[in-house]
Amino acid sequence: MPARTDDVWHGFLPGASAGLRYGYRVYGPYDPLAGHRFNHHKLLIDPYTRQLDSELTWSDANYGFIRGSDKADLSFDTRDSAPFVPKCVVCKPFHLRHYPAEYKASRPWSESIIYEAHVKGFTARFPGVKSHRRGSYAAMASRPVVRYLQNLGVTAVELLPIHGFVDDHFLVEKGLINYWGYQSLTFMAPANRYATGNAAKECREMIAGLHRADLQVLLDVVYNHSCEGNELGPTLCYRGIDNRSYYRLSEDKRYYVNDSGTGNTFAVEHPRVMQLVLDSLRFWSSEMGVDGFRFDLASILGREQHGFDQGAGFFDAIAQDPVLASSRMIAEPWDLGPGGYRLGHYPQRWSEWNDQYRDTVRRFWLGERGLLAEFSKRLLGSSDLFERSNGAAGDTVPNRTPAASINFVTAHDGFTLTDLVSYAQKHNEANGEDNRDGHDGNHSHNHGVEGPSQSPDINSMRARQQRNILSTLLLSQGIPMLLAGDERGRSQSGNNNAYCQDNTLTWIDWQSRQYDQALLDFTQRLIALRHAHPVLRRPWYLHSQIRSRSSDQVDVCWLNADAETMSESDWHADEGCFLAVQLVGDALTPTARFSDALAGDTILMLFNAGDDDVDFPLDAETLAPGAWICELNTAESIQNSELDTVSGPSLHCESHSVLVARCYTA
Repeated sequence: MPARTDDVWHGFLPGASAGLRYGYRVYGPYDPLAGHRFNHHKLLIDPYTRQLDSELTWSDANYGFIRGSDKADLSFDTRDSAPFVPKCVVCKPFHLRHYPAEYKASRPWSESIIYEAHVKGFTARFPGVKSHRRGSYAAMASRPVVRYLQNLGVTAVELLPIHGFVDDHFLVEKGLINYWGYQSLTFMAPANRYATGNAAKECREMIAGLHRADLQVLLDVVYNHSCEGNELGPTLCYRGIDNRSYYRLSEDKRYYVNDSGTGNTFAVEHPRVMQLVLDSLRFWSSEMGVDGFRFDLASILGREQHGFDQGAGFFDAIAQDPVLASSRMIAEPWDLGPGGYRLGHYPQRWSEWNDQYRDTVRRFWLGERGLLAEFSKRLLGSSDLFERSNGAAGDTVPNRTPAASINFVTAHDGFTLTDLVSYAQKHNEANGEDNRDGHDGNHSHNHGVEGPSQSPDINSMRARQQRNILSTLLLSQGIPMLLAGDERGRSQSGNNNAYCQDNTLTWIDWQSRQYDQALLDFTQRLIALRHAHPVLRRPWYLHSQIRSRSSDQVDVCWLNADAETMSESDWHADEGCFLAVQLVGDALTPTARFSDALAGDTILMLFNAGDDDVDFPLDAETLAPGAWICELNTAESIQNSELDTVSGPSLHCESHSVLVARCYTA
């Protein structure tokens, strides 16, 4: 490349048209002690490629040094890696007229229900999908899959990584693969493994197909590290192009900062690296039509020389970018670096995975007492964490809404919902790491026996606890995220770290006799209940201050088992395990937009994690006047199809159950 502008080398190749296969060789010093690892014997992938022609084949030639030698990474390997490295392919630009903008989903963010899914795992065994298309982008947007998602009632699909990624060398040697996809090789080329033909075209058609069904598409993206690992990793792309620019190096330039836990950390603060990341986001947003992004280990992206900064250049660049202005931004708000846990510290436009919600809900339902105060905060969108988040210099950022909290109890990383109530310990032996991998603190409960049980009592309690957890998730303020398959009782046999299991352990078995139709029906009803009642998804925080337009009731009222306002002693009772909350439907802020759409019925929710039943009085002055209809009761495995007015002076809330009632006036 003969020309160089602003430290970018460039040139013109006549006749380079669509279909051309290519790679780079970069010449420069091989001086690991100074942070330079140029090796022109290694064919390198273009960071901006839109398509790769194949998967990586592992060979010792992929490494810039001689593996197994003394001080290996300081040695120099002269073998040509070209036969083993996928080639970049020149692509034609998309013609956006084939994907009209009106197909893009437009539902308000506060009304979202996210469904986290894996392209292959979700569709590999889906009935009605042609066998040759299963596990593919095409399958994800096929009519049977789309119909299922619509019937379930979710509004957004969050896909695990589909950027081009590699299977780790150590996994391939064990006969396993990188199933989840958190080892990015390229940031614009969709993974070929989910395509039956042209990956970019099929991926774009998948997104357009989901949009036509009014489903938003969110991508799990990995910009915090690459698949090249530490100093003993391969030279595939960034390391060979400019190691010192693409990666954060330690004081000893031979080694890498490892805030990601994968061996390296992307230097997003470098202007050219940030440009690559932003160009990637713009590509997926404008050319591929993606609605938003979930950023893996997002604290790395906001860490600058002095540490994590709410005003980091990366956040500022996104905030002012007109292409990304309407994109949803979701942070996994932690990493393994110093001060890496930053829940509640992200800018206004961002939502965050709320692990405190996850842990509190698990602890409340699976046996821990004295959590009422904590539990109530999570039910109302965690205003303590998000409403006024702390800035770098102790300042606060006001006016964040409950949509800042992505509420989840299960995700791809961890137990499924069924396993959460069926296993007290992780069982990751299939991963080949002697069960050392995966989280140990799961706050799970097996209810009497580890794994599958033939006991009707144990299975009944497990089923009820799943209904309790799902109810809490869908009835909480904020944005709920449901793990694909949890609504059907999917199990991974106690494996809470199935990142390398591309098999029936992780693929949803849609036709199994084991799946729980009653749980699916319950989940559909629960989601419909959330959609039907705006009071369950307020776009502002509730603080018992706004009053009803038709009565003297405040917007939210916390009650004990006697329907009395919770006292300080009630909140902090060591054995406290019952809580009731009334949400008044017509209590709207004076500035509420679309007030007619935001008004609705008053909802009463009873949460009883204790061992004793509760008869909750309905004639208390603390409650809204009118009659009550029971909408949902987790003590029942099958819900009544027709709602009846509650007869009698009280609601009977069984132990270990959730009961939801709606007030109406004649």
